[in-house]
Amino acid sequence: MSRQGGAAGNAIDAAQLGLWRLMLKLPAIRGRLQMLAARSRRLDDLFEAYEEASRTLERLRKESNLALANEYDTVCSDIEADVIRYVLQGSAGAPD
Repeated sequence: MSRQGGAAGNAIDAAQLGLWRLMLKLPAIRGRLQMLAARSRRLDDLFEAYEEASRTLERLRKESNLALANEYDTVCSDIEADVIRYVLQGSAGAPD
């Protein structure tokens, strides 16, 4: 996913918002995550997916749709685990 303007602008915004959400949620790896995101675009799809899943989770909780909210909570947790695993594997130095 590119971070250029134009039609990709919405995806860029979602990826950036997802990154910020993850940085708030995962303070122990915040610095490494920020550096990795600045050097590589490999995680953009995960950042975007996290933003979308987080927004949906918030909406479902407001609607009191607990069954679906639990599913989206699991999706968010799985994405968090994927990001943590990627960061801890030292992929920051891997070429794009």
